[in-house]
Amino acid sequence: MLRATVGLICWIALSLLAGVVGGVATGREAGAFYRELELPPFAPPGWVFGPVWTLLYLLMGVAVWLVWKPSGFAKARLPLSLFGVQLVLNALWSWIFFAWWQPGWALVEIVVLWLAIVATTIAFWRVRPTSGALLLPYLAWVSFAVVLNAAIWWLNA
Repeated sequence: MLRATVGLICWIALSLLAGVVGGVATGREAGAFYRELELPPFAPPGWVFGPVWTLLYLLMGVAVWLVWKPSGFAKARLPLSLFGVQLVLNALWSWIFFAWWQPGWALVEIVVLWLAIVATTIAFWRVRPTSGALLLPYLAWVSFAVVLNAAIWWLNA
């Protein structure tokens, strides 16, 4: 019971940490950069991103915990590795887009992130369907983010 509880806390914390690392890239200068961009009409207001991402990171933490919980790393090496890859890519996108002001390269990166999320979702689903299902809102949001990133790049190229 203690192992499971500590594991849940650690996996959620790790997922939220990716958000913190990405969030560091969205500082004052990044905000000014973003405000100067031409945005498509379907771009959500800025205040939406924080609550949505917080919920998604919580769902990701629970999903990865459910994969890890039965047998740890030994029998879930591939799904857990895929999770780690997509988590790094998740944090990296904010740096490419906001800190380095590269919407075009961010678009390339977010497509790779989307593919990594698809692979992670499939791998999680095979271990525990509930885990795969918990990643579907994340996949949907990043799908929207791909379209948004592409529109921003197109409008500002």
